[in-house]
Amino acid sequence: MLWSLTWGTYAQNFTEPWKPHQLLPTKELAERINNNNMENTVLINIGPAATIKNSYDIGAGGEIKNVEKLSNYLKTVQKDKEIVIYCGCCPFDVCPNIRPAFKAVINSGFKHVKLLNIKDNIKVDWIDKGYPIN
Repeated sequence: MLWSLTWGTYAQNFTEPWKPHQLLPTKELAERINNNNMENTVLINIGPAATIKNSYDIGAGGEIKNVEKLSNYLKTVQKDKEIVIYCGCCPFDVCPNIRPAFKAVINSGFKHVKLLNIKDNIKVDWIDKGYPIN
């Protein structure tokens, strides 16, 4: 039974649509925003509120209409841009929004895709740290 539990946990790590190098630390993004180093980056909120400074609000990525809205928006973005998406509604591992939205960005043909690594929620991992907000 232990082997089964261990294997199940190990296998679960490979089910995410992103790779570990695609997780962007919050501190790194905050520094880029504060240093006005976002010219090649498109920041997209796929959660309940566009809290982070200069992010484009799509709405909850777990809803089909918002995934379609995201796909349509991405048609207006140059493919060489870095796309960073974030949610922050709840703990990262159970968020209903990030996975459908991340897959939609990948399926739109973007090669430079990042997911903001918000482990707990936007308040704890962004606002409480004094990072730039709208």
